[in-house]
Amino acid sequence: MTDSTALSALILAGGQGLRMGGIDKGLVDLNHRRMVEHVLERVKSQVPLIMISANRSHPEYQRYGFPVVADQADNFLGPLAGMAQGLRQSTTPWLMVVPCDSPQLPLDLALRLSQAASKLNTQVAVAHDGEHLQPAFNLIHRDLLTDLQRYLDQGGRKLGYWLRQQQPAIVDFSDQPQSFINLNSPEQLNTFQQQMLSR
Repeated sequence: MTDSTALSALILAGGQGLRMGGIDKGLVDLNHRRMVEHVLERVKSQVPLIMISANRSHPEYQRYGFPVVADQADNFLGPLAGMAQGLRQSTTPWLMVVPCDSPQLPLDLALRLSQAASKLNTQVAVAHDGEHLQPAFNLIHRDLLTDLQRYLDQGGRKLGYWLRQQQPAIVDFSDQPQSFINLNSPEQLNTFQQQMLSR
């Protein structure tokens, strides 16, 4: 499956941002642009259809012109709840999921995930940076919505655990591990901004 029309993308921006002081990470300023704008720029070059998963600040996210989807529950159940709602709203068989706090995500993420899923005939593909699995960067088929919702209904919340249960294709991105840098705290954000300015 390499046809981009069979694929849509979901940017996860629905968390509480606790390590960022409880503010909405997607709307944090990063070198005079909001974090989600950096992510959108890299996703738009790969996938024509994009949704943003958000549980607050909906008017702010809607201004980018993409559908904004909220979790069914309003108590911040984590990324799997956002993924479930994304699958529910998706008009394509496949959904690529990325976090809102990784402004350098791979520009070939969609291609490599979809190629791996097709080659191994799996319904899930997950990125690996050469050292660690990166579960927030994944490709999932909408047929798994029922299983995902069952896991959530049973109290399951662990993204990596559920993905591993699906026997995913593990996709090697060890050629660009820096693409998976995520900015969870003000300290990480400041360090990253200084690195960008020094280039």
